[in-house]
Amino acid sequence: MKLSDWLAVTVVWMRAVSMITVLAITGASAATAHEVLPTIGDMEVQGDVLSFTLEGNFESLVAGIDLEGLEDTEAAPEADTYDRLRALDPAAFEAEVEAYWPQMAEAITVLVDGTDVPVELVGVQVPQAGDVDLVRASTLQFRAPLPEGAESVQVGWPAEYGVLVLRQTGVEAGWDGYLSGGGLSDPVQLGGGNEMSGLSAFVQFIPVGVEHIVPLGLDHILFVLGLFFLSTRMRPLLWQVTAFTAAHTVTLALATLGYVNIPEEYMWLVESIIAASIVYVAVENIFTDGLNPWRPAIIFGFGLLHGLGFASVLTAYGLPDGAVIPALLGFNIGVELGQLFVIAIAFIIVASAIRLSVDGQVNKVAAAVYMAVAVLVVPLALIPISAMGPEAVEAYLPLLFMVALLAGLSAASCAVERFDTYRHMVAMPASVGIALVGAYWVVERVFL
Repeated sequence: MKLSDWLAVTVVWMRAVSMITVLAITGASAATAHEVLPTIGDMEVQGDVLSFTLEGNFESLVAGIDLEGLEDTEAAPEADTYDRLRALDPAAFEAEVEAYWPQMAEAITVLVDGTDVPVELVGVQVPQAGDVDLVRASTLQFRAPLPEGAESVQVGWPAEYGVLVLRQTGVEAGWDGYLSGGGLSDPVQLGGGNEMSGLSAFVQFIPVGVEHIVPLGLDHILFVLGLFFLSTRMRPLLWQVTAFTAAHTVTLALATLGYVNIPEEYMWLVESIIAASIVYVAVENIFTDGLNPWRPAIIFGFGLLHGLGFASVLTAYGLPDGAVIPALLGFNIGVELGQLFVIAIAFIIVASAIRLSVDGQVNKVAAAVYMAVAVLVVPLALIPISAMGPEAVEAYLPLLFMVALLAGLSAASCAVERFDTYRHMVAMPASVGIALVGAYWVVERVFL
């Protein structure tokens, strides 16, 4: 088979793969019933002990799931154990937590004035099992002894337990912070005065915003790619991204500051419309080849709803009382950095494919080599990620496949004699794949 014929066949194959593969690799991450949320805790001095009250999804901890970088407990090897624990009645699961406590106590670190002190379980309160398809938030209380004259404390939270949002209560200007990735908190004065500064809150919440896009925000990644695939020219992309950014900034601020409040039981509707927005931009990409006057306005409307989705995540992390605005700004900047990263990767891949053209003629050998490299993106990237554990692979796999898909489609488009067929060879099949994923999410969130 001639190289040109092989490339032509590959183009057809890639168009089919773009419609099927993206749907298949994201199916597991679409479910929200097993969403990984941070553990929320309060820390307070009560006489001669330091009392901790944590509220979180303790089924995942007892099941032994490594939550670091994980978005959905269904992706974990221990998912069956998690489901069994989730179905237990309160008394039975309380017994499971109490049996697990010695292991948890070994993993948690409390240093008082630099000295490790033991922690003691006080009690566990577990709600009724209810709908087992929803996350159950239980309350766990433990305490640590405080030697006479103790001044400061440091808390260590293991990486495999996910994120801990911890607040110091009962004092003026109490400390607020979140712990992830293992390690210890900075020393916190037991008498108060360690309230997070505006600059610290701003800096700490930037990576939270980035992480919510890459790698955990696959729905937002697909929406931004939908904007990109309408046209790679700067002006239409700028109009769309500006409208989207302005809109989600407004609702993110209003919801975070308490002016807009969507009850938890109606968040499924917001998530469904967010999924529908992905379908809309992808389908419009298929049937139009330019920026319609109404598209920025429609994207602005969708952006308002995406902002509510961002706000639900930010609220789960908890905001420092004295630095709400800086934390909000930091999170929003992190979200924008994540979106720009997605656009930059897509642009670099397409631009590199364009460079394969020499004097108006396509260098098909270079296109074939580029496509072969694109196919290797996933296995090569999985080598270091797999060392982090199977949960990390589950978290990063959709993004890696999307990068490989874009690279392959861009390279395949170089098989044609003129690159002006970009829309038909790259943008349209990719948009079809994105639309299918969005449609799956709409059905899943409305009916399942």
